[in-house]
Amino acid sequence: MNTKSMLFVAAACALMASCSPVEGEMPTLGNPVLPGYFADPSVVQLNGTYYLYATADPWGTEFLSCWTTDDFHNWEWHKLNWPTKQACTSSLSNENMVWAPSVVERNGQYFMYVSVGSEVWCGKAASPLGPWENALGDKPLIPADTTMYYHVIDAEAFIDDDGKAYLYWGSGWNWTNGHCYVAELGDDMCSFTGEPREVTPTHYFEGPFMLKRGGKYFLTYSEGKTIDSTYEVRYAVGDNPFGPFTEAANSPILNTHEDLKVYGPGHHTVVTCGGKDYILYHKHRLPYVEGTAYRQTCIAPLEIVGDTISTIMPLGESSFPLADRLASAWIEPSSVEASSECADFTAQCAFDKSNGTRWQAAEGDSTATLTAKFAGKVVIDTVRILPEYPWKQYYLKVAASQDNGESWTEVADYTGQGIAGSPILVPVGDECDAVKVEFAPADSTAAVPSLWEVKFQGKVR
Repeated sequence: MNTKSMLFVAAACALMASCSPVEGEMPTLGNPVLPGYFADPSVVQLNGTYYLYATADPWGTEFLSCWTTDDFHNWEWHKLNWPTKQACTSSLSNENMVWAPSVVERNGQYFMYVSVGSEVWCGKAASPLGPWENALGDKPLIPADTTMYYHVIDAEAFIDDDGKAYLYWGSGWNWTNGHCYVAELGDDMCSFTGEPREVTPTHYFEGPFMLKRGGKYFLTYSEGKTIDSTYEVRYAVGDNPFGPFTEAANSPILNTHEDLKVYGPGHHTVVTCGGKDYILYHKHRLPYVEGTAYRQTCIAPLEIVGDTISTIMPLGESSFPLADRLASAWIEPSSVEASSECADFTAQCAFDKSNGTRWQAAEGDSTATLTAKFAGKVVIDTVRILPEYPWKQYYLKVAASQDNGESWTEVADYTGQGIAGSPILVPVGDECDAVKVEFAPADSTAAVPSLWEVKFQGKVR
């Protein structure tokens, strides 16, 4: 490690120490915030519930994912009815899956702009979870156009103070020459009032997101390749939604920090909570493998002073106004063990309260088992299991013991039909001193036994 890196680590450690919780300070939120591989976040809030829409990695799926939370610590995964690859396909569509949603609310209706097949499709719904429908029937809002040598993706809606709405979009071609376009949306939110204009700022590649603060328009965006460490967040400033936009002197504001093991952060959104702004962005999973697209959603404070966005430190945790509403209910095991584990994915990883680490059984383990033991008797109300992929089927059963694992009582069995989702909630409602999760022998429909976290809600005797 060189002198510059050592100084950076020292500064980061000092910053984290200065943010350690004391009475009167905000609680902290760990990164990544979501248990799984999700990128390109977009957030809306309704009645205290936050809805986070995201690309499911690697490289999208045939459907769109949405996570809900009321505290940013505990999340529930949902599979939306629309968009799907099947429903959003035109004669010009390519093979690309469902990517990069942007969702906004206007006059009690919700509108989604999403990339499918390198085209932008517009959906509408009466509530954040839908049911959603294509606002234009069976056609995209912005069709593919290979003659202009850019990808028609990454659309992001912005509603100005005067009520006018705008859509920004555009990426590059063969990882170079990004183009950013903007058009004013009509009152129906699914048509344009005029021709799109190109407003591409310096060092733009994709992922535009517009912010307005103090009368200034901050066009934020990503440059580099999302599959490697060059990906980063930049910004440019203008006086109206159409620019021109001048890149700021301190751009980029968020980029790779090898010392913090943060690689390729970018394609972000901004959420306001407790009167403060926070940036939600994705970065690569760990261990980092260049050329892949297994990305995870993280959060950090965003501060704007005048016409400058402060540089962002992508730390492992962030101050945040909302505390874990289940904090008092978690019971910590005194010891954990697994029938097998992989080098980077040990049994302890499933109990470390981190969505960035996970346990995975070794290949060939036909009855993979994960066991937690407690220091004396506890009452477990619910076991919360966070699988690696919430849409895949996991064939498992859960048992509890009252004699330190000498004998077991089965409390749930999903080895027949399997179970999907996140969290998988298993009710126990009894006293015990050990709990185990056991997977059935793998077949072609079963997901690899791999869990981000196993959490226990209850109380200690």
